Amino acid sequence: MPDYNKLKMTATQVRRDILRMINSSKSGHPGGSLGCTDYLVALYNKLMEHNPNNFSMSGENEDIFILSNGHIAPALYSVLARSGYFDIKELCTLRQLGSRLQGHPSVSDNLPGIRIASGSLGQGLSVALGVAQTKKLNNDDKLVYCLMGDGEIEEGQVWEAAIYAAAKKVDNIIAAIDYNGKQIDGTVEDVMSLGDIEAKWESFGWKVLTMDGNNMNSIIETMNKAKKLSKIGKPIMIIMKTEMGFGVDFMMGTHEWHGVAPNDEQLVLALQQLDETLGDY
Repeated sequence: MPDYNKLKMTATQVRRDILRMINSSKSGHPGGSLGCTDYLVALYNKLMEHNPNNFSMSGENEDIFILSNGHIAPALYSVLARSGYFDIKELCTLRQLGSRLQGHPSVSDNLPGIRIASGSLGQGLSVALGVAQTKKLNNDDKLVYCLMGDGEIEEGQVWEAAIYAAAKKVDNIIAAIDYNGKQIDGTVEDVMSLGDIEAKWESFGWKVLTMDGNNMNSIIETMNKAKKLSKIGKPIMIIMKTEMGFGVDFMMGTHEWHGVAPNDEQLVLALQQLDETLGDY
């Protein structure tokens, strides 16, 4: 059985990291990062087969994660560091000149755990499908995971990839959409309504599951179900319902913290809601 308490403690510490990193850099995207934290913690600490001590770009014989909505990089950086990919002290360099921790993930500085530069939205699913097909060609039985944002899937390339995946039966991929209903300019419903998103992906030939992305039990249960449903002819899509800014009351329920750094006073108020669990960097 998963140690849910340990996973939840890790998620709380990651949220502290995110807020401190973005406050220090005075730039970044706290809302989506906080909302996706539980998913990333579960993925790297329980669900994926990966080797942080021997990172390679090829990722042969291990599961691979592709972050498409690259602006939530602070969450991924923290999870990678606390999973052993690099020293957690490096987290304090976010967005600094010469740092390997750029505002969006970059491969130019060889940061362990990062296999794709994902600043431009809409591209990650296509890349993930290429990785998944490469694994098939190499008789590599491991899985590929991909995370996108709900505003991001307004990009046309996502739907080209959706058609391709089903047509080519790329069934070793488990993709997820961070469905928080908000994007930089407002609610997704107001900017460009997605309609019945579950029905859309099903009509494109995907197996669709839903889960509460801010509930560790729901994440583990649903993702394990997805793993059991993989490799039987259909790509899998998880509609992951989250709350932007989860864990900090004044950041929740609004799109306004999509890309705004908390000031020093706001940081103190936010950290008061998140107990230090594993030690700050």
